[in-house]
Amino acid sequence: MKIREAVENYLEKIYIEIHKKGKVRQADICSAMHYSRPTVSIMLRDLRDKGYIHIDEKGFLSLTEKGTEIAGRVFERHCIIAAVLMFWGVTEETAMEDACKIEHDISDESFESIRKYYQNIKKCNHTDKMQ
Repeated sequence: MKIREAVENYLEKIYIEIHKKGKVRQADICSAMHYSRPTVSIMLRDLRDKGYIHIDEKGFLSLTEKGTEIAGRVFERHCIIAAVLMFWGVTEETAMEDACKIEHDISDESFESIRKYYQNIKKCNHTDKMQ
């Protein structure tokens, strides 16, 4: 089943914020994504209802196993695609923006090829430009 891009973006952002701060609440996601509280509230309710996140009694968010799997996959794609783009000379800002667009639509086959390319570059000690 294809996951909506918005769902992937929210799960990835929750994943990133949890790794940065340890604990996150709705307000942290609003701030990180620059969305209004009502917009984020609706999406978080949907993510909870679909089993991607858990919201505890204090309002802290956590990813379920299913949510973590999706968020980790999207985050890995983002990081690798951005790193390859920067290696090719794309500015960091543009690479990060473009990686965010590409990560959702690229096929598994194409991403695996990019991942292998990335791993080969790292092996060749060209890691000074790679993440």
